[in-house]
Amino acid sequence: MSEESGYAGSILRVDLSSSEIGVSPVDAYARDYVGGRGFAARIYWDEVEPQISAFDPSNLFMVFTGPLAGFNGLGGSRWMVAGKSPLTEPEHFSYANLGGSWGVKLKSAGYDGIVVKGRSEKPVYILVHDGRAEIRDASHLRDKTTVEVRDILKQEMGDSTGVLACGPAGERLAAFGSLLADNDASGSCGFGAVMGSKGLKAIVVRGSGKIQVAYPERLRELARVVRELKKDSVGTGQTDLITGSRVRKDVCRGCIGACIRQVFEASDGTRGKFSCGSAWYYQERAMRYYGEWNEVPFQATRLADAYGLDTESLHTLIMWLSRCSKAGILTDDNTGLPLSKMGSLEFIEALVKKISFREGFGDVLAKGLSGAAAEVGRGSQELITDYVSKAGYGSEYCPRMFIVSSLLYAMEPRLPIQQVHEVGVPLFAWLGWLNKVEGSFLSTEVYRKIAKRFWGSEVAADFSTYEGKAVATAKIQDRQYAKESLILCDWMWPITHSAYTRDHVGDPTLESRILSAVTGREVSEEELYRTGERIFNLQRAILVREGHKGREGDVLPEPFFTRPLKAAVQDPECLAPGRDGAVISRKGAVVDREQFERMKDEYYALRGWDVATGLQTKASMGRLGLEDVAADLERRKLVADARSG
Repeated sequence: MSEESGYAGSILRVDLSSSEIGVSPVDAYARDYVGGRGFAARIYWDEVEPQISAFDPSNLFMVFTGPLAGFNGLGGSRWMVAGKSPLTEPEHFSYANLGGSWGVKLKSAGYDGIVVKGRSEKPVYILVHDGRAEIRDASHLRDKTTVEVRDILKQEMGDSTGVLACGPAGERLAAFGSLLADNDASGSCGFGAVMGSKGLKAIVVRGSGKIQVAYPERLRELARVVRELKKDSVGTGQTDLITGSRVRKDVCRGCIGACIRQVFEASDGTRGKFSCGSAWYYQERAMRYYGEWNEVPFQATRLADAYGLDTESLHTLIMWLSRCSKAGILTDDNTGLPLSKMGSLEFIEALVKKISFREGFGDVLAKGLSGAAAEVGRGSQELITDYVSKAGYGSEYCPRMFIVSSLLYAMEPRLPIQQVHEVGVPLFAWLGWLNKVEGSFLSTEVYRKIAKRFWGSEVAADFSTYEGKAVATAKIQDRQYAKESLILCDWMWPITHSAYTRDHVGDPTLESRILSAVTGREVSEEELYRTGERIFNLQRAILVREGHKGREGDVLPEPFFTRPLKAAVQDPECLAPGRDGAVISRKGAVVDREQFERMKDEYYALRGWDVATGLQTKASMGRLGLEDVAADLERRKLVADARSG
């Protein structure tokens, strides 16, 4: 067991090349890195050399929970998959955040995480059961969908068994191959392909272990406070996509109780998760094709999940295919795809299966959006414009709308959805107030109070200016990196606002107080944020060591600077709070290039980095206890001190 409560105590280590299985203690990482993203970043830094490719056997496939997993009423049972991603350009360390119940089952089986390296010559799965692990043959699971694998293994070992699997797309190394686990928890950024590259078809977990909490009464009281603050809330301000007798809620283990996560049951009895982006990605095209809502969007979601393809990447790929079709670059004949029937079930079935099995033109598309466009050529690359941000993902919470998003986007290897949600979620509630929705309370005044408490200044809530956004960026990053190490649900945390506080402002001290109650180690709000800052700086060092070029690499796609904003997420008129309580519209806005560079100046200075290069310094890293990381970067001349020397 760990010295601190809240942890199972061990990290399972599996080498698929040698079939060796071992463990390492969690205490080596717990205090400085908490769990989740923190554990993943530290182990990756220590063990993966920068030249290693995503599909190299030496790349690590890592799965981690956090110290809050398994406790009820906290929304803390999320879990993290991490390693080098095949989807980023260049290939970088990246991560995916998943929900459901699989992470809790892993912890109950005796481990806070699993680190897998090597490559098996034949398909295998890993079975983890109450502190023991074994590698088993998975030849009978080859080419099975994630859903089929889950059903087969649960039939063999019991329905309470947790199953994480990749689909045919991952087995064939499709760049945006995804993962699927219990409760249809899905993980993106190409980790299905990383799993497939190791010959690893699934990880099966089951256990009966109980995790200790240091101060049970204190934790129960904090959980009560959280329930009160989040009562009657859906977290994101979003409404259910569909309602009726064929829809039911499907919350994650230990949920606070207010969530839009839902399961849909089709007319043929098929059931599956149908919420948020995975449900939206094909809806508009299906509506346009059929002229009415039907079950095709659900079937499209189910196909992607089953074959193991990320829906966000599919969404942007379909947008590009549509533009290429209209331009006459791609046709039904030269692709073997029914592009003329885009929006139909026939089209999405053909697209998903051809990519997953890399058949015909599907082999080109399996390389991801940028790779496919580079191979097609003929002007197709110019058709990737303002709908794509990092790693082929969409531009939700666009920097032209949310100024603070510009820095958040520029510094991450993928869409930083948790970070951009922190500003976007309160804006949705503000729109409800603006539109006089019954029960809405988040006025412009409340938004400004939230900004002062959570983002450093009231001006951070002014969408008309770049002022205050550098400070807000740093505070959001520190908080979110801590959150993704705990790991807390993004729909529920941070609690920036509530109908049940006097001023409607939430409480940012709750996360540190909960961590203290669980582990028995007293952690202040400031100390928790310092941990987040440490983990963020460690990830920055990883990315720089892998080729990110500091200031030169902290950039946005060119269309954000040149193509005016047409609409925003759930806000077609692009309305937002402006100066002195005015309501403004960001419609038609672009990112101001000069202001963006000035904002970077301010941000680098705040971080203690070199303003000219955007590189970290030995002093800034030493302040966070990362002296060994700074020394490694100095040898490579990747800290500002070494450059100037």
